[in-house]
Amino acid sequence: MNKGKIEKNFTDKNDIERINFYTRRNLSEDEVYTFNLILCDNEVDRDFERFSLDTLNALCELFRGKTGIFDHSMKSGDQKARIYHTFVEKQEGKKTACGDDLYRLKAKAYMLRSEGNAELIGEIEAGIKKEVSVSCSVERSICSICNKDNKLERCNHIAGRMYGGKLCYKTLEGAKDAYEFSFVAVPAQREAGVTKAFKNKEDINLSEIINTVKGCEKDIELSKSQVKELASYIEGLEENAKLSVPAGY
Repeated sequence: MNKGKIEKNFTDKNDIERINFYTRRNLSEDEVYTFNLILCDNEVDRDFERFSLDTLNALCELFRGKTGIFDHSMKSGDQKARIYHTFVEKQEGKKTACGDDLYRLKAKAYMLRSEGNAELIGEIEAGIKKEVSVSCSVERSICSICNKDNKLERCNHIAGRMYGGKLCYKTLEGAKDAYEFSFVAVPAQREAGVTKAFKNKEDINLSEIINTVKGCEKDIELSKSQVKELASYIEGLEENAKLSVPAGY
């Protein structure tokens, strides 16, 4: 799940106490650099998924104490920061594409002011490193068209398509766990300070994906957008096959 951005730094008198809850020794304010994050919200994102407000509230508790890394790498050497405070905040006067009040899950994170972190801190201050993505798991993925839980059964509706004038998207419900946040180039949510355009469907070269799959001799990795494009293509083939079956079969 990728969703969020870094905001301007702020501190209050409780910050160092919250930070020291996660440290082995008490750190001073001069030893730490803090910054704010928008982790995710309840808006429909580029993957045509959205968190429910209940899920945001549950993730608020789960993300507290989680680590900050790069590009969802699982290497301990890529750990650079840690979340020490989280809260859900209503965005007054703003609505989601679904017509709901817009809520954002925000966080505060800290890292050591060290020689090794100096470059990253400089990039955050300069606005170069400002997009982040989150990784978490949920129990249910509810289709906006038929209300089926796609975690249990796959429906025939394709996220991002219109059905009777209504957009198909998946609402993520029942937060199970939160793993980390990552510094990334392109997060999923459009309203999360994105500075680089995400590929449109037309930009994805399906023939290249298919040729790669056909010719692979070892394990390969596909992005989420590539997997969705392949799934959409396969479903289209299945629909065409049904239409081609002669009557009586």
